[in-house]
Amino acid sequence: MSSESTDTSIAMLASERRSVGVVALISIIRMFGLFALLPVLSLYAAQLENATPLLIGLAVGAYGLTQAGFQIPLGALSDRIGRIPVILLGLLIFASGSVVAGLSDSIYGVIAGRLLQGAGAISATLTALISDATREEVRTRSMAVFGIGIGLSFMVAMVAGPLIAAQLGVQALFWIAAGLAVIAGALLSLLPEIPRPQRNESWSLFPAFRADLLRIDFYVFLLHTIMTATFVALPFLLNDRLKMPLTDHWKMYVGALLLSLVITVPMILKDEHRGRGRLIGFAVTLILGAQLALTLLGFSIVPVFLALAAYFGGFNFLEAGLPARLSVLADDDVRGASLGVFSSAQFLGAFSGGLIGGRFLGQGRPADVFFVCALLAGIWLALQGFGRLRR
Repeated sequence: MSSESTDTSIAMLASERRSVGVVALISIIRMFGLFALLPVLSLYAAQLENATPLLIGLAVGAYGLTQAGFQIPLGALSDRIGRIPVILLGLLIFASGSVVAGLSDSIYGVIAGRLLQGAGAISATLTALISDATREEVRTRSMAVFGIGIGLSFMVAMVAGPLIAAQLGVQALFWIAAGLAVIAGALLSLLPEIPRPQRNESWSLFPAFRADLLRIDFYVFLLHTIMTATFVALPFLLNDRLKMPLTDHWKMYVGALLLSLVITVPMILKDEHRGRGRLIGFAVTLILGAQLALTLLGFSIVPVFLALAAYFGGFNFLEAGLPARLSVLADDDVRGASLGVFSSAQFLGAFSGGLIGGRFLGQGRPADVFFVCALLAGIWLALQGFGRLRR
């Protein structure tokens, strides 16, 4: 088992910087295709033939089901045949699903495309590739860069998604996602030579299910359950309750995301230097407070804006910090499988969040969804125990 030094004076090698940069860029442009749909997909799905609140939630979260199912086998496969072939296969499948959804004009076709998108499950393999390319002394730093990149992709997508949808339609976002997957595949050619992971002849996955790893897996499950359920309900809150046209949603998102950096950046820097598990408790508290504010104060722009800033602050810290912790704790020869379990939990959370959002939005009250999310955050905070997780 690896354990990273806390000495942050160790510089990254040129090959490490290049590897982390390329892999982060691949993840950024791939995740943009998913994130850009979040603020607009539920409103789009509601207009499709045969749409119901439950099917709307399924359209938002469907990709998480197949992501959850394929992360472990593809992560384990990458431990044996290499990361690059698995990444290329996943990008091809993701692009195919984007095309299916882009060509569909019914709720069922969009759900099918989203399921196929999710089958291109390479998040664990990308994270494992960073671990292969970096030394233990700089791995948390590398994972933080990777996580921050995904956070930036999230920020840009929250702005660009509604703008693109307003100008070109939501279907254009699916075609953009397909094109970006092709570009991501081409970027693999920029990677330097990376040592193959130590090969374990056993296909046993038991080392990936240690209790300390499963704890982190459960945390990321809750994180993405809350996130997806929130974005099933949030567009309806902005559109119906606050009377904001879709073309103005980006203003709320970008303002809240920028303000959230005041929270996120100091937390990431403090975590990099000291690795204090209590920061997780603080981040979950931010999410809990934000969900309660959206539940009780979602009748005015200012409290909704501040609630989103708090939510994004906690979310972005955890999105960067949780995979960094797990990659350091995981055994080297099953790192791909361990990160596969982590990513499966992450995307199973996305699927569950879609169902929860659709189910509790059934009466047309977004506040019901936010209240359920607050309950989940409260359960998480109780389980976390205000910082008992250790690196």
